[in-house]
Order: sequence, then C-alpha cells, then structure tokens
Amino acid sequence: MNKTKKVLAFGTFDIFHKGHEFYLKQARKHGNILNVVVARDSTVKQIKGKAPLNSESKRLAKIKSLNYVDNAFLGYEEDKYKIIEELKPDIICIGYDQNSFTDNLKIILKKIGLNPKIIKFKKAFKPELYKTSKLHSLD
Repeated sequence: MNKTKKVLAFGTFDIFHKGHEFYLKQARKHGNILNVVVARDSTVKQIKGKAPLNSESKRLAKIKSLNYVDNAFLGYEEDKYKIIEELKPDIICIGYDQNSFTDNLKIILKKIGLNPKIIKFKKAFKPELYKTSKLHSLD
C-alpha cells in the first residue's frame, strides 16, 4: 500500500510566472498531495520591505486555481511555523532563492515534534527572465 506523501511549498507568488510554475511542479513530484502556503501581505512587506502588487486574496486565488496544487492556504502573521504544525507535511520544498524563515527550520520543527524531509531546490527556471523582482521593473 502506498503511503500518502504530503508536500508543502511556500511563496509570495506576486506576479505568477513560469519560474513559480516550475518550482511548484518540481515540488509536486516529491509527493502525491501538494499544499502551498501563500505569504500574507504583512509578511511580504516585512521580508521584502514593500507590499506586494497583488493582494494576498488575489495571490491565494491564483494558486488555488492551479490543477497541480491540491490545497492552498494563507500563512499566519504571528507564527510563521504554525501552518507547518497544522499541515504536518512529510516533505517541505524550498525554492532556490528562498531564505526567509528557512535557516533554522529543521531545529524549529524538531522542537514542535515534526521531522519532515527538507529539500532546497538548487535549480530555477530561467531566473534571469522569470523572477518577480525583474518582472516588477518591467511595469
């Protein structure tokens, strides 16, 4: 009997592009349920120093509309790790350029009784073209 493998991926997904699609499809390959956490507007502002172009509800709706994503959620503003505790993923996939809240992730998760496999992707899909910060500058 095949055990269900729950994969968790995170992101802002402000201007959804082929790089995001590549990341989420790569994450999908590691399990049979893909849950995606979309960053709150306040978290994006905290990390990037500016608000996203698209609201969290718009960004969440976009991720929910993708046929290769099983579930999408907004993260928590006060406790960034609470959603991980609730979803209990078997695997967490982190994008090649994601550094926020990932440094001590394994240690923090162990403290709350979780031990998912953490995969940090080394490859991106044409990051010279498909990176939200580059697409922002085209506006």
